[in-house]
Amino acid sequence: MTTTGSSFFENPILNSPYEEPDRFHPLDDEGQPLNEPPRQGRRRSEFIAPVPKPRKRKQKADTRQGKLGLQADDGISTDEQEYDPNLIINEIRRYLAAWRSQPPASWGVSPATVRLLNHWRHYPFQGIRPFFCQIEAVEAVIWLTEVARTRKQYSRIWEHVLGANEQANPELLRIAMKMATGAGKTTVMAMLIAWQTINAIRSPTSKNFTRGFLIIAPGITIKDRLRVLLPSDPENYYRTRELVPSDMLDDVKKAKIVITNYHAMQLKETLDVNKVGRSLLQGRHEPILTKETEGQMVRRVAEELMGLKNVVVINDEAHHCYREKSDNDDIDDLKGDDKKEAQKENEAARLWISGIEAFKRKLGVRAVYDLSATPFFLRGSGYAEGTLFPWTVSDFSLMDAIECGIVKLPRVPVADNYISDEDAPVFRNLWEHIRDEMPKKGRGKAKGDLDPQELAPKLQTALVALYNHYESTFEKWRQAGIETPPVFIVVCNNTSTSKLVYEWISGWQRPVEDGAEELRTVHHGHLRLLSNFDEHGNRVARPNTLLIDSKQLESGEAFDDDFRRAAALEIEQYKREIAQRSGSGEVGELSDSDLLREVMNTVGKKDRLGEQVRCVVSVSMLTEGWDTNTVTHILGVRAFGTQLLCEQVVGRALRRYSYDLNENNLFNVEYADIMGIPFDFTAKPTVAPVKPPKKMTRVAAVKDRAPLEIVFPRVVGYRVELPDEKLRANFTDDHSLVLTPEMVGPGQTLLEGIVGEGVMLSAAEMKEMRPSTVSFELAKFLLYSYFRDGDGEPKLNLFYQIQRIVRRWIDEGYLVCKGDTGTWMLGIRSIAAQAAERIQLAIENEMGDQNRTIAVLDPYNPKGSTRHVGFMTSKDLYETDAARSHVNYVVTDSGWEAEFARAAEAHPRVLAYVKNQGLGFEVRNRCKSPGGLD
Repeated sequence: MTTTGSSFFENPILNSPYEEPDRFHPLDDEGQPLNEPPRQGRRRSEFIAPVPKPRKRKQKADTRQGKLGLQADDGISTDEQEYDPNLIINEIRRYLAAWRSQPPASWGVSPATVRLLNHWRHYPFQGIRPFFCQIEAVEAVIWLTEVARTRKQYSRIWEHVLGANEQANPELLRIAMKMATGAGKTTVMAMLIAWQTINAIRSPTSKNFTRGFLIIAPGITIKDRLRVLLPSDPENYYRTRELVPSDMLDDVKKAKIVITNYHAMQLKETLDVNKVGRSLLQGRHEPILTKETEGQMVRRVAEELMGLKNVVVINDEAHHCYREKSDNDDIDDLKGDDKKEAQKENEAARLWISGIEAFKRKLGVRAVYDLSATPFFLRGSGYAEGTLFPWTVSDFSLMDAIECGIVKLPRVPVADNYISDEDAPVFRNLWEHIRDEMPKKGRGKAKGDLDPQELAPKLQTALVALYNHYESTFEKWRQAGIETPPVFIVVCNNTSTSKLVYEWISGWQRPVEDGAEELRTVHHGHLRLLSNFDEHGNRVARPNTLLIDSKQLESGEAFDDDFRRAAALEIEQYKREIAQRSGSGEVGELSDSDLLREVMNTVGKKDRLGEQVRCVVSVSMLTEGWDTNTVTHILGVRAFGTQLLCEQVVGRALRRYSYDLNENNLFNVEYADIMGIPFDFTAKPTVAPVKPPKKMTRVAAVKDRAPLEIVFPRVVGYRVELPDEKLRANFTDDHSLVLTPEMVGPGQTLLEGIVGEGVMLSAAEMKEMRPSTVSFELAKFLLYSYFRDGDGEPKLNLFYQIQRIVRRWIDEGYLVCKGDTGTWMLGIRSIAAQAAERIQLAIENEMGDQNRTIAVLDPYNPKGSTRHVGFMTSKDLYETDAARSHVNYVVTDSGWEAEFARAAEAHPRVLAYVKNQGLGFEVRNRCKSPGGLD
């Protein structure tokens, strides 16, 4: 595999961030680059996935991306009116370009607005001046408000905006601005507030303006970051970023601004009483009303706005705010985690928009300004997933931002050396290749500490491949004198997975014995730069790797016990550091969640708690609005059910580090390397054609039949007890192990952006795993797996004999590494098990017959049970006897299966039975190819 070196890839940035884009890279019908010279003009507003497709693709009837248009059957458009926001956006762009070119006297706006527009466009800013995309977003709202609303020739635009709101938000006027992550939405908010406030002060009788603002964010992180919008804040953008002429600053100070998160709009209980007390108070009377009224909620959330009328609401990350369709049955088509996530999103969206509607009824809301990089309807909302909000009036997409250099250019896997029939490289959609090997329960439901060494082989290979590139990036930053390190992010599905990954990366400790408080270091961590331990096993003074739970951080609530236990040591370390910096009193005022939120919010910031964090392992998606600009690498270890989620997670890496212009007055290209996030290029924001549904039946364990539960061991291998004497081994070709990418994941993975240079990642080497370390760890694994006494204790006296045998096996060429695999992969537990089994067989063959064979249980899930059965099927079924089977049905793939079920239920000696489907019951063999199944 090679990377392309043409100027097309070497010069992806075409336009100045401060001017309207006038060149773009040509793309084909599938949104992929044509490798042709840039074309003149501006790219139209349309749906473009901002990363390249896999190079290996199966031929399909039609894989072209559909335009992001709303069809008559998507729930917004009607027979009388089709709402296609892209058409309107492109039309507004043309009007704005013509309006912008006119002399100020012809703009048709207030004198204050003329001052502001000229200031934003032409003032010699000392720091970063506003980007064109920021000015254009504000211009669109100004033009709609002060120009288009009063002129008949633009009536179609307003008919579209009002009609779209009538269909989806009948009580509100929402206007959305779509801006790529990292393009500066906070600056746009400041500009909107300045425009509204100054005009309200200088034209107090105008109905277009207000000095009251309610800014709503999805979480505490964004709420904290938005404090720069308060004129009273020392770092406010109006002054520090020179967004307002100095003689207008006093007017801006008269703004009344409330910043909150949507959680605050939940009606609170006014009576603090438990269920029993409530019942006693209730008696036989009418139900007691113990929740606050809408009016009380409005006053509690925004007391500063009381007395004002018709405030402006600004929604940050506005895609979380919508009213789901009343006839929404889409959510019933979802399953498992996808359904739960959609239900949570709908609940949050309902609370958010209901809160705004309450403000509308109590104070009046002049307009709602929505800002988001992805203002799309979410899955389960009742609208077509990925449909752009039809009240969107401006669009600066991620592709536009890439071509202007405003964001880092994301590179994703496009090819690898893994042989399969799959379209995508393994590390493009990593979760699909490892999901069955990962713990399925949250940490609170799992017993004991899981073993990080049991991490899925392909996940370990992915971590090493991405880390090897991170290591080279880290060294380049060090040589350049950058004082804060690049940041490596891992996004996991649950607390069990996140703790395993966190420990595998950074090292781990365990109690010296069961129940003891004293800890011993078990492993220093596999990735040296990200380890939280030194070479002596002591914890470093400041953690290099941080474990967080994003959702718990953002809710503002206390951590649950599971996460508190997982993060206890790092929390304690940060408390000690705060005590050293600010005194012990400062520590007492911070909760654990406050402390970790402070660390997260200061990652990459000099002289702050998070300045030296190099790696963040996160449960759930990383916080929206997290403005760290030092992220260079992201690995996804979870399912990504929606394209919106893919773009949001990638967005965490897109903020630029440097805003210095080069000799061509352009930004230099910066890259973000992404693995495990599967952009799907066939996804279209339209509703799929209706197909006649098949009848689906749930096959599952019945709670009332619990006495019929069948429990079985989950065996992953075997060990043979050997006599306690000098060990010998005779190796033959049967004892060789051939490592291939199919066993551990690709050894080579090519990452490319949709434009720009590619990079080849290799997993062949791991500097921390020297040959002596590899043989030591494999010998230790062999000892603990196969050589124990009658009490289960390892026979430590045999260790050096075993290590010599292991070194012979490696040195004599019985380990064969193909396809850029490496010797370090013997540290992967499943590979170590295969190697150990081969070496053990060689020892057994040399030393004769053995006494007994002992089964080795799955360390993650040692027991299986019929109570875990639960799946949907459209196949033929046999309904089981309630006195014979824990599971309600047998899926009858053939007639004899139904006959067997009938015979089993009729036989007097059958106590209980179940079909082995959905159980995970497997019988391992001990043939030449370990891991085989009988």
